[in-house]
Amino acid sequence: MRALVLNDSLKLELVERARPAIAGSRDVLVRVYQTGVCGTDRSVLVGKFSAAHGVIMGHESVGEVAEIGVDVTNLAVGDRVIVNPTLYCGRCGPCLDERTNFCLNKVGTEVGIDRDGSYADYLVLEDRFLHRIPDGVSYDRAVLAEPLACVLNNLDAAHLTPGDWVILIGGGPIGLLCAMAARYLGSPVTVVERDEYRRKQALKLLTDIFPDGITVVSADGMTSLPPGPVVIDTVGNQLAFAVDLAAPAGTVVIMGYDSRAEINVQPLKILQRGLRIVGAGDFKGPHFLRAVALTARLPLEKLVTHHFPLEEHEAAFAALAVGTNQSYRALKVVIRSTTEDSE
Repeated sequence: MRALVLNDSLKLELVERARPAIAGSRDVLVRVYQTGVCGTDRSVLVGKFSAAHGVIMGHESVGEVAEIGVDVTNLAVGDRVIVNPTLYCGRCGPCLDERTNFCLNKVGTEVGIDRDGSYADYLVLEDRFLHRIPDGVSYDRAVLAEPLACVLNNLDAAHLTPGDWVILIGGGPIGLLCAMAARYLGSPVTVVERDEYRRKQALKLLTDIFPDGITVVSADGMTSLPPGPVVIDTVGNQLAFAVDLAAPAGTVVIMGYDSRAEINVQPLKILQRGLRIVGAGDFKGPHFLRAVALTARLPLEKLVTHHFPLEEHEAAFAALAVGTNQSYRALKVVIRSTTEDSE
């Protein structure tokens, strides 16, 4: 099969790999249809996050069941499925406490990071990490279920209640998913985005879906706004800015991944204003089920601005300002493993 592999120069190469085979009785072979480009994938390629060299990258994927193990009863060949790439053992303390994102046996289980992922024609996973796509939901909508699960976890970590004003730093796909979910749950939302292209796209997309309760501003535009009770940094290197935007007794959630970021924050600001700083991680098992259900209600596909085949992966990442001096030219990019219409 074809696969995009991370080489020693932190670049993706299209190579031929053996098709993965079912080894366990509960394994499922998935014919990958498409995979969303995650901000984490971009971070790997620009040196902000680490992944194993030689790994097949990609994890936000959807496809069709091609083969099942002898003990698989909840799926059938031909089912359209969403991949849950955050694997867990189900037996350790955090797993038994439903904190599966902090499973103690994570080494070698991060799909697309240290375990082969879905920028390929096929992928094998246990049946418990695959979920049927709800009837009537397109692949373009379903491919955003995994990042939506991350969003739900972070909104829960903020102790968000309907009516709480949410300030989101970053107007990329994660920031916009946060905005969509928070507004759907009843909160007014302000998105702060420095990039002009993404700011314009965010305003158009969000106001097309929600007639009110959405504001999109540049960083300079925040000077005229009051502090907010909930601030979420979807970029991963904006903690100091987020602290300044938070109201007294407010909550700051660190969501974005940036392993190079080091931030200077005055502890006195946190102490005197009674701020709560939270890191939630990706998502827990129950969040994924909620996200799958929400795909039937939220028009997530509106975030997808570009499709590229595996062979055009360089152009796909160039649209996200990787390997080029140009700025962003896309919101959500998906890489298709097949050009056949399997909707």
